[in-house]
Amino acid sequence: MKRIGVLTSGGDAPGMNAAIRAVTRTAIAAGFDVFGIRRGYAGLLAAELVPLDARAVGGIIERGGTTLGSARCPEFLTDEGRCAAVVSVESHRLDALVIIGGNGSQAGAYALSKLGVPVVGVASTIDNDLAGSEITIGVDTALNIALEAIDRLKTTAASHHRAFLVEVMGRHCGYLALMAGIAGGAEVVAIPEQPCEPEAIAQELKAAYERGKSHAIGVVAEGAKYRAADIAAHFREHHERIGFDLRVTALGHVQRGGAPGAFDRLLATRLGAGAVDALVRGRTGVLVGLLRGEVATTPLADVAGVTKPLDLRLMDLARVLAR
Repeated sequence: MKRIGVLTSGGDAPGMNAAIRAVTRTAIAAGFDVFGIRRGYAGLLAAELVPLDARAVGGIIERGGTTLGSARCPEFLTDEGRCAAVVSVESHRLDALVIIGGNGSQAGAYALSKLGVPVVGVASTIDNDLAGSEITIGVDTALNIALEAIDRLKTTAASHHRAFLVEVMGRHCGYLALMAGIAGGAEVVAIPEQPCEPEAIAQELKAAYERGKSHAIGVVAEGAKYRAADIAAHFREHHERIGFDLRVTALGHVQRGGAPGAFDRLLATRLGAGAVDALVRGRTGVLVGLLRGEVATTPLADVAGVTKPLDLRLMDLARVLAR
């Protein structure tokens, strides 16, 4: 094995660049030629390859996002598109691919693996819903960004005795919302895994004031049954009965941006190096993740199409701590 390609796919996550850097430099140290593939699977199909050396990945460990870029690729979802990707790998004489990304990216990695392409995945998604890794690249930084916003809003909420609702990312997984709610001392948390009605949220926030709190904070995942805007509309409609206003702050893609923290830089470095180690040992068709504190591999067959469940016992803990 002499030539490997590395790509980032799906939503960007803080730490992806650190993973690219680790893959490149450890692979070069192992005697491989490394090629970066721009724009994910779309770039693989379009043959957007660029040779990477140690200097090419210098100065990127502290940068958010992905220097290789990412893009949607509907064509890759078809059998024809995936076969074309195999042809691209073969025509550029790539002996293996390292694919950095989340659920959709690793489903694509598994599809290529089944077609005979040696593939190693690296777990990276801010949603932390990827099986095969207890925590994924980008989660810690995104969580700290959400937490900083909550802390700042609590300050102004207490000053004016107001209620605030913070909407965080998480279309199908409430991990960020739940952890940010617990760490930020929120009075109520709404996640996709446990539907919550707007009236129930109103009563929880109202109860916080009745217990003598000077503020009330709710955290809502964007994929919850009712988004923050829907809940705010309920407050406006029933303002006279509920008795107070609700201000909404939607963080959106702010959580993806910015420099990765120390934890994500270290995690990405460990997992990127782990991917190259797997290739050296001939271990392909696997995802590299963190299990029980150690870098470990899990077959892509056990990862693709699987969503890691959220520990809903933490919702009970969040309710107790909100008192």
